[in-house]
Amino acid sequence: MTTFTAWKFETPDGAQKAVTALKGAQGDGLVKIVDHAVISWPVGADKPEMHHSHDDKLRGTGWGAFWGLLFGGLFFVPLLGVAVGAAAGAITKAVSAVGIPESQLDEIRAQITVGTSLLCAVTENADMDRLGERMHGLHSTLVATNLTDAERSLLMETFG
Repeated sequence: MTTFTAWKFETPDGAQKAVTALKGAQGDGLVKIVDHAVISWPVGADKPEMHHSHDDKLRGTGWGAFWGLLFGGLFFVPLLGVAVGAAAGAITKAVSAVGIPESQLDEIRAQITVGTSLLCAVTENADMDRLGERMHGLHSTLVATNLTDAERSLLMETFG
């Protein structure tokens, strides 16, 4: 099963540390990383920074579009005001079409603030209990949206 997960960390570098744990879990066969991105909002910065990993070399451009659309909708379009309301609606509709509802976007947006970070990953075949154990101690909060096979197919068709 393909899963979209968003892990919030209470420090600007917490998500990057979690990437190491996630890759270790992949090495131990606990999860397959399809792709991931990190958002960090350092203290003193005007807006968060996004770093996309390009885990899926065959579909890297598609995943870059997905992360750009997702994070643009979360953090950058809302700051532009009413003039881009239609664009924000289109982003919300596109992201919800791949199994991430607007309520989930609102929750993620509310959690990432100055001095925090976020690790977002699309994974397959995860042993969520054991993966959660790996993330324990990293001072994180997990928000997860499980994508059905149909949603996964739509995601791959739209962005892959």
